[in-house]
Amino acid sequence: MITSESSSSMERSMRRLLLAVAMLGTVSAAHAADLSDLPILRGSFTDGLSKTSHNWDGFYVGGQFGFATTDVDFSHAPKTMTDFMLRNSILEAPVGGWSLLPSNHVQSTGFGAYVGRNWQLYDAVFGVEANYSYMKNISSSASDSMTRILDGETAPTGHTYTYVTSLGGGAALKLKDYATFRGRVGWDGGDFMPYAFAGLAIGRAEVSRFATVSYIKHDDYDESIVLGGVTATIHRQDTIDTGTFNKTELRTNSFMYGWTAGIGVEYAICNNILVRGEWEHVGFSDVKDITVGLNNFRVGIGYQF
Repeated sequence: MITSESSSSMERSMRRLLLAVAMLGTVSAAHAADLSDLPILRGSFTDGLSKTSHNWDGFYVGGQFGFATTDVDFSHAPKTMTDFMLRNSILEAPVGGWSLLPSNHVQSTGFGAYVGRNWQLYDAVFGVEANYSYMKNISSSASDSMTRILDGETAPTGHTYTYVTSLGGGAALKLKDYATFRGRVGWDGGDFMPYAFAGLAIGRAEVSRFATVSYIKHDDYDESIVLGGVTATIHRQDTIDTGTFNKTELRTNSFMYGWTAGIGVEYAICNNILVRGEWEHVGFSDVKDITVGLNNFRVGIGYQF
């Protein structure tokens, strides 16, 4: 038989159980709401870890400023002039091979502009670019002279022909500007892009040079004479020919052709503004027997359309 006191106790126990269940449900609902804010539960965890990607595809233009170090090799600057002056002579080959002048190292600043087009394929960026640089003061000159004794033609028996040959000369070069046409390939690193490039180069320079060749041809031989009944041998050297040649050349606009290669990195600011830093090497073919090699370190800023 259940008393009224027992019934009241059971009712109090049931109320406590219902209250506990209600509180547990409230805590569970709040905890689930908090977990729903986690990226992994929203299906966007990978989005949170992915890089911010700039679209590099399109046209761009820009301006640049740089510092260049240049090697100007004058060592064989008189060669084609001496070859012409001494053509068809025994002196042509040896004199043409003389390294008369030094190689000079020049430093200068410059500025310019560029325009290009990029195509993006996934993370790879391919492009073409035309680049122009005006050089402020890349100029150098050299002059020197040297004398050597050279063997001459085959002489009659007992005779030896020699040439006392002197070569004097000088050269000067001023690189005014140059342009490069390059292909490049880069990697999309998000807001930055490292790249490498290679292509063709054309430069414009003012070039002058001169050469002077002179020689004295000797005939060396021994002569026997009789003095007081005694035969003596005397060495003689006769001058049988002399010559002097001069040639000068000057070109205010001489074009040089060559190649270019280098590396760089671009960084995108405000989506359309691109800043860059790069190293460029340019190797020009000979111009008037003068060789020019240039390393340009520069920074630039451009706009992508």
